[in-house]
Amino acid sequence: TESIYTHNILVDGRETFFSIWDSVCPQNPTAENCVTEDQLRWADGFILVYSICNRDSFNVVRQQLQRIRQMKKRRGPSPVIIVGNKRDLQHRREISSEEGRMLALSSGCGFFEISAAETYHGSLLVFHQLLETVRENRSAVKKNAGIKGIVRSMSAVFGRRRTE
Repeated sequence: TESIYTHNILVDGRETFFSIWDSVCPQNPTAENCVTEDQLRWADGFILVYSICNRDSFNVVRQQLQRIRQMKKRRGPSPVIIVGNKRDLQHRREISSEEGRMLALSSGCGFFEISAAETYHGSLLVFHQLLETVRENRSAVKKNAGIKGIVRSMSAVFGRRRTE
């Protein structure tokens, strides 16, 4: 099932409106039935969560990441954070911290390992990092758009041929 949660919070003195589309992938997902085109168009960023105790969930995150990257090539990059959950269950670990970190590093993603069951602080850090990364992304896009506008203006002025 899917749920959309909305929440207004104050972050760094600024009111921020979060909408979280929480979707659950089936155990044997295909690229099409896990991350939908609507979700990809809708989202400014992604948090992909796997259980450190379940290899299949880690493989699902790899598939989701690949689909996000393919779809976002056309529309521009979106921040992604990979999260290994259930850190409190070290004795059942199937995915090492290094393996999760390497997937994130090789994909240009953020990485956290948390225990959502023990405390909410880890989850809070993940959301704050995503928010900061989305803000940086938007700021860079605006800055680039501003520079492109200046270049276009300069080209329009100086690129004209004189007819006199």
